[in-house]
This record gives sequence, C-alpha cells and structure tokens, in this order.
Amino acid sequence: MSAEKRIRRALLSVTDKTGLVEFAQALAGFGVELVSTGGTARALREAGLSVKDISELTGFPEMLDGRVKTLHPRVHGGLLYIRGNKEHEAAVAAHGIEPIDMVVVNLYAFEKTAAQAGVAFGHLIENIDIGGPSMVRSAAKNFEDVAIVTRVADYPALTEELKAHDGALSRETRWRLARQAFSTTAAYDAAIANTLDLIAEAPEPSASAAPQVPSLPSTLRINLPLAQSLRYGENPHQRAALYADGSGLGLAGARQLQGKELSFNNLVDLDACWELAQEFPTGESDPAAVIIMKHTNPCGAATGANLLEAYTKALACDPVSAFGGVIGVNREVDGEAAAEIAKLFVEAIAAPGFSPEARERFSAKKNLRLVVVQAAAPRFVVKNVSGGLLLQEADTGRIDATALDPGLKVVTWRPPTAEELRSLLFAWRVCKHVKSNAIVYARDGQTLGVGAGQMSRVDAARFGAMKAVLPLKGCVAASDAFFPFPDGLEAVAGAGATAVIQPGGSVRDEEVIAAADKLGMAMVFTGMRHFRH
Repeated sequence: MSAEKRIRRALLSVTDKTGLVEFAQALAGFGVELVSTGGTARALREAGLSVKDISELTGFPEMLDGRVKTLHPRVHGGLLYIRGNKEHEAAVAAHGIEPIDMVVVNLYAFEKTAAQAGVAFGHLIENIDIGGPSMVRSAAKNFEDVAIVTRVADYPALTEELKAHDGALSRETRWRLARQAFSTTAAYDAAIANTLDLIAEAPEPSASAAPQVPSLPSTLRINLPLAQSLRYGENPHQRAALYADGSGLGLAGARQLQGKELSFNNLVDLDACWELAQEFPTGESDPAAVIIMKHTNPCGAATGANLLEAYTKALACDPVSAFGGVIGVNREVDGEAAAEIAKLFVEAIAAPGFSPEARERFSAKKNLRLVVVQAAAPRFVVKNVSGGLLLQEADTGRIDATALDPGLKVVTWRPPTAEELRSLLFAWRVCKHVKSNAIVYARDGQTLGVGAGQMSRVDAARFGAMKAVLPLKGCVAASDAFFPFPDGLEAVAGAGATAVIQPGGSVRDEEVIAAADKLGMAMVFTGMRHFRH
C-alpha cells in the first residue's frame, strides 16, 4: 500500500466556514471532485465552484430538516472500504459505491450553544450533530485510505502538502489528522454528556425556558483540546499547557492583541483578576472598576467615574506590590487611562476591549500583554487531590447593594451610615476574591489595605493595616469569614475602621457584637462565607 494517497473526491460539510472557499479552490485545482451539503454547498457555488450535492451521491434526498443527509451506505461505504481489499472492492462495485478520499467536517457548535444564557432545551438538542461525528469516525478509522480534516487551522498546511505531492497526502499526515479527529469527537461527546447530565428532567421540546439543572454531574468528564503549549508552569522545571473548552469565552478563549506569550502564572493571575473585575456591573451608568492583582491576591481595587480615576485609586492602595502585577478592568480601556497605566511595569491587562488610542499608547511596551476577554458564566472549580479531583460550584454568591437585602442583618446598636454601607458592600465584593484568611480595608470605592492568606484572622487584620499606605481612619473592613474571637475585631478597630461586614455564625458572635458596641462600631452580618483556598 502506497504511503501517499491521491485525493480524487472530497466531501465537505462544515459549520465554521472560515477558510472554506480557499481550501475548496485548492482542492478543485488538483482535480478533486467536490461533494457537499446544505449551506456548505451553497457557499461553494456562490464562490463559483462546481459542487455535487450529497443527494446526487446517495440517490436519496436530504430530509427531516437536514437531520438525515450523510447517514447513508454510499457515504460510509465510500469512506470505510479498504482500497485494494478484493472483497471490499467487489462489494462497493456491486452497490455502485464511489470512493471518498477526504472529508472536511466541523461539527454543530453545541458547546457555544450550551454556553448561551437561558438557551431553550429544544434548541440545545437540535445542536447535537449526528451525521458529522459519524463521518469523522468513519474517515478516521480508515485513515490508511482517507484523510479527515476537522480543524480550519490545518487548511494552509494541507494545501502546501497537496501542492508539493501532486494532490496527495502522506500516511503520516493522514495518521495525524485521524488522531485529531478522534480527539474532536471525544471532546464533543463529552461536552454533550456533561451538559445533559446536569439536566434533571427533560422539559417539553417547545419550552422556551432553559432547563433546570442539579448542582453536580454524576460522572466527571474532562476532555478539552490543547489550546496552547506554555514555556513552563509555575517554575521552569514544570511543564505546562492551556486547554480550552472551545467556547471562545473566558480567559482560555481570550484574544491576545500584543506582547510576549502568556505564561502559566500570567494566566492564573489574569483569571483571578478578571473574576474580580466581573463583580462590578458594566453598564454605561455604572462605575468603572480596576483591579491590580499579584499572585492571585488583589493589591489594589477601586471604582471611579472613569477608568483613569479607578486606576489611580487602585494603584494608590499598594504601589510597591503593583509593580509586575496584572490588571483587570470591567470596560474598554481608553487612551487616557492607558497613558497612565503605561507608566507602570505590569505583565498583562485583561479587558473587554481596548480603544485605538489605548492600543497606540501601549504599542511602545512590546512585552506588555493585552488580552481581550469575553465574559463567561462561572460554573465549576476543579482542584487536584492525590488519587482524584475535587469539584465544586463556582462561588457566585452576592449581596445586593442595599440595606434592604434580606441577607444583610445589622447586629449592632449603631447601623452603618449610607456612606459606610456603600464602602462595606465594595469591600465585601473584593474580600470574596482574597485568599483566606482575609481582611480588606476600604473607603469610598477604594481598597486601602489587604490582609491575605494569613493563618489567623487577627494576623490578617494586622497585616492588612500594616500594608496600608493611605490613612485608615474612618474606613470600613470586610472579613471573608466570621471573627472567632473579639481580638480580630479589636485589631480592625485599632487600625481605624468604624464599620465591619462579616458572615457571622461564630459561637462567640455575641462577644464580638458586644465588643463592636463597646467600640461604637457598626457591624453587618451577611450570612454568607467566602473562603478562598
């Protein structure tokens, strides 16, 4: 059997039509007969290419709204029969089955559909591809004779190889494509199984509402394609890579505009930074928010009337720690803010977008990574333990910005003032994203001191005060979990805080409340803890 196989007939059926016409034109240039389906055939004809409809090949019309078009012996027989096998050759000749030497397929965008907020159940089911994966598997199984192309990114290299070998592809290439193909179908099936596994009860197909889902899957399936190989992990002696779910959302689906390759540590810090930035609304009337992150802890967070004001306030919290950190913002970066940010050495910036003026300002900083991120709904957090994995829902708990929120409970004789309440709610949002034990000092939409990752809460209170550059007198404080003893609260008061927000729930709550009353502090319980390990 020859190592090279000439491509004489190709079946093209793609959802993503990027680069399709150019690749099909290249195939046609080698005399390859093009067979296609539905919208793919239409796109090729509009480009002036000669295309045979799949129904001409099968002798059977597409039917059931396109659900049945390639599930036919003349398709799968043409893919699966072994060239040169006498019995196979006789069987296909008897049934008039023609060989198909290449399949170009990418599948219905199930993962993107599933990622849409409130997607209707019926629409979700309709985006499960049947014919596509079947053709992929048939072609990949018979890679000795058939080339299966599932990635748009492969088009240019395949075109060059076809040019170099007079319309033929090597066995090595066909084997590489087959491995990719099985990885594609495995990931696709895992995405479907994971999504449907979370749907407790299938609603009626006509229902427009999204199905209700239980909290955790019965089987954990992780099957993500390699998105990017990284130079190394947290340290140079550790190998690392990024794997993405294919949705194009979140940090794994981000688009890098400039700068050096993102490192493992950059990605970890940026994700933590972006998550905190997403705690703040993005409407035109909402404040701008800027987060400066270092080793997954915020060293500065602030809101302002514009990004420049928010950045200036965030930087003022801890300008020393900010050096070499990463920045996340909740809106497009403008030129004015970019001019100020460019004065500081930062590793990367994550934002929904960058204005042309901002791009120009940052262009002189060749190593600075600019990353455009589309928000993704948080779902699960996965952590390794020896012998297995831990899975939990993402911490999406929030407190509304009003004293009327049923989760808020004023427990001291003195309620917080309106100004204190605004600062408390800001501090609470930030504290949620600080490593436990955590204490955050804040005032007027600005962090003043952050005590992160301490072994005792009183140490977190003291460390946050020690780190403060700006005066703390008259500030407020947030604690991610309850004060187990009055000493932590007393340390917060000694630093200058006049009001505190904390979950409550300690067996010594009454002692802590009494200490707050004695100190004249206002204290609010949220009833919600935010441990972050």
